[in-house]
Amino acid sequence: MTLYTRFAAHLDAALDALVAAGDLPAGLERRAVTMEPPRDASHGDLATNAAMVLAKPAGANPRALAEKIAAELQKLDEVSAVSVAGPGFINMTLTDATWRGELQAINADGDQYGRSQVGAGITVNVEYVSANPTGPMHMGHCRGAVVGDALASLLEWVGHEVVREYYVNDAGGQVDTLARSAHLRYREALGEEIGEIPEGLYPGDYLKPVGERLAAEHGDAFVGKPEDEWLALFRKEAVADMLVMIKRDLALLGIHHALFSSEAELQAAGKPEEAEKWLRAHDLVYDGMLEAPKGETPEDWEPVELPLFRSTRFGDDQDRPIKKSNGQWTYFGADLAYHFQKAQAADQLIDIWGADHAGTVKRIVAAVAALTGGKTRFDVKLVQMVRLLRAGEPVKMSKRSGNFVTLADVVNEVGKDVVRFTMLTRKADAQMDFDFAKVVEASKDNPVFYVQYAHARVASLHRKAADAAIACAGADLSLLDTRELALVKLAAQFPRVVEGAAAAREPHRIAFYLYDLAAEFHALWNMGNDDPARRFLLADNVPVTCARLFLADAIGQVVRNGLSIMGVEAVQELN
Repeated sequence: MTLYTRFAAHLDAALDALVAAGDLPAGLERRAVTMEPPRDASHGDLATNAAMVLAKPAGANPRALAEKIAAELQKLDEVSAVSVAGPGFINMTLTDATWRGELQAINADGDQYGRSQVGAGITVNVEYVSANPTGPMHMGHCRGAVVGDALASLLEWVGHEVVREYYVNDAGGQVDTLARSAHLRYREALGEEIGEIPEGLYPGDYLKPVGERLAAEHGDAFVGKPEDEWLALFRKEAVADMLVMIKRDLALLGIHHALFSSEAELQAAGKPEEAEKWLRAHDLVYDGMLEAPKGETPEDWEPVELPLFRSTRFGDDQDRPIKKSNGQWTYFGADLAYHFQKAQAADQLIDIWGADHAGTVKRIVAAVAALTGGKTRFDVKLVQMVRLLRAGEPVKMSKRSGNFVTLADVVNEVGKDVVRFTMLTRKADAQMDFDFAKVVEASKDNPVFYVQYAHARVASLHRKAADAAIACAGADLSLLDTRELALVKLAAQFPRVVEGAAAAREPHRIAFYLYDLAAEFHALWNMGNDDPARRFLLADNVPVTCARLFLADAIGQVVRNGLSIMGVEAVQELN
């Protein structure tokens, strides 16, 4: 049990004591009660809003209730002072011994520090990337891939069972275009001069190996033949090759999905019809007419009866068709069936989507609410595009890909860890610039470097201690002063940051926290530049050195654990 969960339990015990004494009614809802660091560190180490939350339902004066809660908390051996501020906020200052105990817990727990079981027994399906299987991964896919993978890891850290899923969109017109593009490259491989790639086909050189393979396997069997004789085969073969390429590209980022679900297989298995039947049985799909488009109605518009999902019942602005007038499933209809399938195998769902899909969020959220009776938590996280720059100038596109910068090219240039960390340095829905020069810059302005530099400094201490023949059999943590214990207090926030980030589905919070922790560590380290007595290694004072090494080890451990969530390897030294 970490410090914050322990004090949350202490607070519960204090409230229970007030209930037993008749000072607080039994059965009050406590979910909104928090235990967290105060906004102003001068107010103490921990703060709770318990009196503010419970006073109204208890029919009590907030300040008076706060005084009673404070009196109970003051009885704790770990608390040195309790005060009531304003209308009823309660601030606590903990003993130095309490913080030294948490420092010991960090090093004792090691790579388990920050893990919890708050999500135990709850399976979460995280669907991310899900790019059309029509080419290699490009930087437009990269951010969503990293956000989704880091989020999956974050959820595992708090005890969830996580299913990493990729939805293969292999049933739409884009895969027919892929098949035609592959057929063109197939003819090219057999010696035909194809000239410029026709408009509407995929132009990338990445399809040349696909064409060469098909030519080697089938010879000229499909040259000059009607499309219906080869389209299905070329579609299947080209999609298979694209998935091999996609998996290889994602592996460069350390991303491996457990499940690849095929839209074509979903439809072949009759899942959309199954979902429609279920929805009709629950009066959630009906046959009706869509309203005419707002504004000037097109001359060729005709009212057509379509199966409509009652999405307005769930907050959408209009009911949505699940089939087209030609009987084919709409994107929404197919997505609805896919989510119906996912919800049957998971307790919670998360989709990572590009921001260009923002307009469809409301309807799919409505659909999942309908399909699960509102019992399945469903989050759609929108990810903004990344603008690629080199020293401030837009990056030119890749000929191999056709019209985009490949993920492989970027990872091969700057490294997996730089890419992953950088993608988490801003909120997912905020615009991002990825500048090849800045992401490898050795400066405080580069979070990737700044956090890794902190870990490298910690690693260097043991090498320097060995060179100085300093050996530590133990550590007297009472030798740590107030400034050093302030760093412990920040490190001790890691478990609650992890739980909060998981609950909010926001992995970028880990990157933000690590930057703050690194900044405090560097500040403490740099104090030794002006005052030699503040240095971590003091050859003439081994006891203090050992205490500071113990502190540094804890900071290094928290940095490693945070980087592990992000899928980034901590470095031992920087070149």
